[in-house]
Amino acid sequence: MSKFGCLIMGPAGAGKTTFCAALIQHLRNSRRACYYINLDPAAEDFAFEPDIDIKDLISLEDVMEEMHLGPNGGLIYCFEFLLQNMDFLTEPLETVTDEYLIIIDMPGQIELYTHIPILPSLVKDLTRGSLNINMCAAYLLESTFVVDRPKFFAGTLSAMSAMLMLEMPHVNVLSKMDLIKDSIPRRDLKRFLDPDVGLLDEDAERAAKAAKADGTLVVPVAPSVEENGDPNKTEDVMAGKSFRRLNRAVGNLIDDFSMVSFLRLNVQDEDSVGAILSYIDDAIQFHEAQEPREPMDEIDVDEMVG
Repeated sequence: MSKFGCLIMGPAGAGKTTFCAALIQHLRNSRRACYYINLDPAAEDFAFEPDIDIKDLISLEDVMEEMHLGPNGGLIYCFEFLLQNMDFLTEPLETVTDEYLIIIDMPGQIELYTHIPILPSLVKDLTRGSLNINMCAAYLLESTFVVDRPKFFAGTLSAMSAMLMLEMPHVNVLSKMDLIKDSIPRRDLKRFLDPDVGLLDEDAERAAKAAKADGTLVVPVAPSVEENGDPNKTEDVMAGKSFRRLNRAVGNLIDDFSMVSFLRLNVQDEDSVGAILSYIDDAIQFHEAQEPREPMDEIDVDEMVG
């Protein structure tokens, strides 16, 4: 019997926990069962109580205090400790049936997805052996990144790096779309959903004007400087020829692989959440494994989140 799950990933502030809450609420409204796992050892506030919380095993605060580590080093230690104690995850998951969608809320430290082989080991343990979880990743990138085009392409590169490292189906999502709906014309937004390298060749002032039109998203534009500028000044470096070449190289790399495209997410809109869920269901082939139900069959809503 297969199980089904989704890793909710992305950089800090992308809205992963908020999306988890919206997804759980949508599943409840649709009378579908889910099983919620928090793997962020620093997370504290949840709209829905996790069925498994890594803080019951180890917390980032304790690690930082006892091991004298910083936040990033402490997080890596927490995941190494989890890998040494995988029965903390696997034993409760043994009883989860194929009717449930397992939602795994991940931390926001990007190096977990791009630099360190810890997460691939975790995924391997969950997708093989007795658990045999059909799993995909939902990689969230904050939509406000589109205001700063080099930042957007850096975020897109991180999404592609995660895809290559984890070697599993991915759904890439631009979150918090409600924050930019009046800042970016619909025609321009399509060029971000399917990243267009030509965006990097356009005048940066256009992005600044689009942001200022909203009155809340303002991107500072570097002053006019010589082509190379003063290497000791951040604003000169970011306006210089070398920085533009670097951005172009990143854009070309993304374009050459042609792997990344984004879906739009507004957690305030249940149809938007449902659309993301449908892509996740397709990626993990959830509906193909479900038994036909009688019209009056129902799942107890009180048991949907454990």
